[in-house]
Amino acid sequence: MTTILVIEDDLKILRGLELNLKFEGYTVVTATEGYEGLRKAMEDPADLVLLDLMLPGLSGYDICRKVKEQRPEFPIIMLTAKGQEIDKVAGLDLGADDYVTKPFGVSELMARIRALLRRSRAEGHDLERYSFGNVTLDFKKYRAEVKGKEVELSAKEFDLLRYLIEHAEEAVHRHDLLDKVWGYEAMPTTRTVDNFILDLRRKLEDDPSHPRHILSVRGVGYKFVP
Repeated sequence: MTTILVIEDDLKILRGLELNLKFEGYTVVTATEGYEGLRKAMEDPADLVLLDLMLPGLSGYDICRKVKEQRPEFPIIMLTAKGQEIDKVAGLDLGADDYVTKPFGVSELMARIRALLRRSRAEGHDLERYSFGNVTLDFKKYRAEVKGKEVELSAKEFDLLRYLIEHAEEAVHRHDLLDKVWGYEAMPTTRTVDNFILDLRRKLEDDPSHPRHILSVRGVGYKFVP
């Protein structure tokens, strides 16, 4: 599961963010004070942090600077009621990856989170290795394990998984999968994609009939949820 750390001292905003993030399928860790937030950012294995700038104890600016010094790859989205350009520039200069001014739309914030997570995974891991649920994938060695036991996947199944993982949380159309994974010159059909997805679920999901990670999106295609 993808974990989001929310460092925010306004309890109303904090609870609203926590509720919406959990609804989107994220695990949520929270902190309401600067030093507590810094500790959790450095010690807990979160995938992204939503960071308020104005915090008691230690400011968001200081947290951002200290975190990026030790974990430059850790994605940070700054949240603040301030809208002045100087505040935005100061935050980005310290290494923040994105910046959202309160009040913000939940849909826009979720889209920014998904985009930043995709970029971070692509840059940080280059998908040489990737884990989700009980599954561990080694794209360099073309090796897959489920609960520590090796499972045989074809090269094309690895390619399909790679593309879905690179677009995690995003509904991917069958035709895009055909184009990017198979290439139209191979003359496959959308049924080919469906059959591969069924096989991947059978091999990787705990309950293939009720998948948790490789989901169907009605009328579109499929979505990978970490």
